[in-house]
Amino acid sequence: MAAFPNLNSDAGLKKLDEHLLTRSYITGYQASKDDITVFTAISKPPTSEYVNVSRWFNHIDALLRISGVSAEGSGVTVEGSSPITEEAIATPPAAESKDTAVDEEDDDDVDLFGEETEEEKKAAEERAASVKASTKKKKESGKSSVLIDIKPWDDETDMKKLEEAVRSIQMEGLFWGASKLVPVGYGIKKLQIMCTIVDDLVSVDTMIEEQLTVEPINEFVQSCDIVAFNKI
Repeated sequence: MAAFPNLNSDAGLKKLDEHLLTRSYITGYQASKDDITVFTAISKPPTSEYVNVSRWFNHIDALLRISGVSAEGSGVTVEGSSPITEEAIATPPAAESKDTAVDEEDDDDVDLFGEETEEEKKAAEERAASVKASTKKKKESGKSSVLIDIKPWDDETDMKKLEEAVRSIQMEGLFWGASKLVPVGYGIKKLQIMCTIVDDLVSVDTMIEEQLTVEPINEFVQSCDIVAFNKI
């Protein structure tokens, strides 16, 4: 179980930043209640000084606004934080809240027994179409977990800089995960790294061909191979 000190202190944020250096999420390879526990324990968005925390924080914030988080996680404790609520995990009904607020303001002016106007019918149809399209898009946008082998040129290649170069590739729908160095032979080690992708947004083959094996990253990388590709 992961454990963190008070995350509204420099010490707490520094530890979290180090934890997220080689991870996309607090635990596991997808957003879970563990991420929500840590997210809600941070009182305000982290500064750019904590690069990894800032990246993770913005990603979780976006997930909560778009699709919510339902995975259980493996457990995490944060000093001084209280348990998360179901409301924090569910998708925020932003559009519904806005409509409700407007309805409350206009209650005195609404004729509850009047006929629906053409404008109201058109607006209702547009909202229904928007919700249907959004639901269809969410169902179609699957995710995959990918394990990649990245081989250096020789035993003199700086593997730390190689990994930093790989993780410098950032794009919508790509989330780098855990990694390790695996001996190949003759003193050479390869980088084995996990990543999670949104299938509709990221092509691993294209990323390898157009980013991982071209300048400036090919200064460190000789070749890349997809070891495992699993739908989530």
